[in-house]
Amino acid sequence: MEHPVKGVDHVFLLVEDLDRAADAYRRLGFTLSPRGLHSAAKGTANYTIMFPRDYMELLGVVAPTEGNAARRAALARDGEGLQAVACRIADADAARAALDALGIGTETVGHFERPVPLPRGGTAPAAFATLAFATTEVPFGTVFMCQHKTRETVWLPELLTHPNGACGLAEILARTADPDANGTKLARLFAAGRVTGIAGGCRVETGSHSAPITCLTEAALAARFPGLDLAALPAEGFAGVSLHTADPGQTRAWLEANGLSVVETADGIALPPSVCAGAVLEFVSG
Repeated sequence: MEHPVKGVDHVFLLVEDLDRAADAYRRLGFTLSPRGLHSAAKGTANYTIMFPRDYMELLGVVAPTEGNAARRAALARDGEGLQAVACRIADADAARAALDALGIGTETVGHFERPVPLPRGGTAPAAFATLAFATTEVPFGTVFMCQHKTRETVWLPELLTHPNGACGLAEILARTADPDANGTKLARLFAAGRVTGIAGGCRVETGSHSAPITCLTEAALAARFPGLDLAALPAEGFAGVSLHTADPGQTRAWLEANGLSVVETADGIALPPSVCAGAVLEFVSG
């Protein structure tokens, strides 16, 4: 049976105050979608930050409901920050059957849609099917699968260009005491999953044109981002993202013009969780 998960579709930050987080990311130089409201049962809303192949999402609870109890518990436990990785699949129901045959546990398929406010006015439906991996399959955070039924209402051309030059997910970062064991668990969730050892952790390949997941110890993550205060990050969990930028000079100029102090990394520049809604944010050439 062919493994159905072909890469990373998007990531989402779970935030305490959705509009405050949106303001922070506009200051960082991102073009945000209009605010999208989910169903009354979900009690959540979002903004998306779209790139040509993948995207980021800011997700917030706007009304406490039974359906978002787990989200509220995660916020209380870990604070805001990078909470979830959504994986690419073609069909959620077929993926569930295929993963079951491969011995990989999943939950129930959920089908839903939400109205998308269009940048030029009006709305259009965005429809999805989602499938979460069983909690026993995931070492930390949330990892689930997302089938897009209406890509044309999500990847809107007006949303793909960002003043800071960002153009895609380059890498997903996680902090953990046992990178090898947890990297192996994550690799199992992807068709192209493969673990490569690196100093202080491991790198998990997730597919073609797909951001890898890098699992690092606390010391290794601190060494990668010298000078950044990482104390608020969860001890075990996703820590942040590295983003491709088409023009590193443009990125630096935008951030500095907006009063944001960056630190130099081996591959680019980075900002602390305190100004990025609880996540480390790095920009690298690509």
